[in-house]
Amino acid sequence: MSNLIGHEAAWAQWRAAIGGQRPHHAWLLAGREGLGKAAFALAAAAELVAEPGVPQPPPHQHPDILRLEPLPANEDEAKKRDDGRPWQRKRNISVDQVREMQRRLVTRPTLGRRRAVIFDASDQLEKGAVNALLKSLEEPPQGTFFLLVAHQPGRLLPTVRSRCQVLRFHALNDADLALALDRSGQPMDAATRTAALAVGAGSPGAALAFAAHELGTVFGLMQRLAREGDPEFALRGALSTALAGKLDRERQAAIIEAARMVLVRALDSADRNAAAQIVEAHARIVTLAGQAPIFNFDPALMLLEIGALLASVGRTRENANRA
Repeated sequence: MSNLIGHEAAWAQWRAAIGGQRPHHAWLLAGREGLGKAAFALAAAAELVAEPGVPQPPPHQHPDILRLEPLPANEDEAKKRDDGRPWQRKRNISVDQVREMQRRLVTRPTLGRRRAVIFDASDQLEKGAVNALLKSLEEPPQGTFFLLVAHQPGRLLPTVRSRCQVLRFHALNDADLALALDRSGQPMDAATRTAALAVGAGSPGAALAFAAHELGTVFGLMQRLAREGDPEFALRGALSTALAGKLDRERQAAIIEAARMVLVRALDSADRNAAAQIVEAHARIVTLAGQAPIFNFDPALMLLEIGALLASVGRTRENANRA
């Protein structure tokens, strides 16, 4: 677990600090979602609480590693979790969860001198939960270390951030991201792998989540739309055919993100006129991404809009090449 790909600098900073005489008691693990911050926190916590000569249970079962994350959304989702099936979480970590954690901190660690508390993710804390956590950060129990995973650190109170040592996680380079996909064991064809690398944008979690939707062919069609345009509507027809059937919200979100990343990558090789059209189309895709979880869009109409936006970019680039 300590060999997580692409985070050598984070490991070096963490181990140098923890190996010092007075290691800081609170750490903010900051970076975009999907970089492996939670896995890093668990591996780091396992190293932190280990005692020489004392057998250690797996990190997920360690009595001195406390993990707080949003609970199942309801009883049905809790049953799915207990059965090892995919399950939906509540949106936030509650104040009751934090207070239960604080009650456990009154006792001494079980197997050694140290205890680790992981928040995954700290920017999902309820307002009351943040205030409760602040009390523990201000007066930490001896031997207790807090690891706050944060996808959007700016959402945390400045008083919380100021009490934490920041450990930054950066996007993986292309080679490391490819290695992470290969080591994941998740099966995917060549088209899906190529699309996942592009859409993931340096995030293994985002790449693997996208790959699970098997949208490699769709991504290729989107690239052609943004490159060639679609005067005969053939590519848009192929896109609709490839996505025939009911689209749940997760799949819709993956499709929208794929279109957004096609535009982001198209911008790299665009001239001034094409760049203006790409930026305009990107803004519309971002708006669509924000609206999709709220409004019950008709999938066919949504695909028509995405296809039209990508095709508009292709037409502009084609006209620029002719000129």
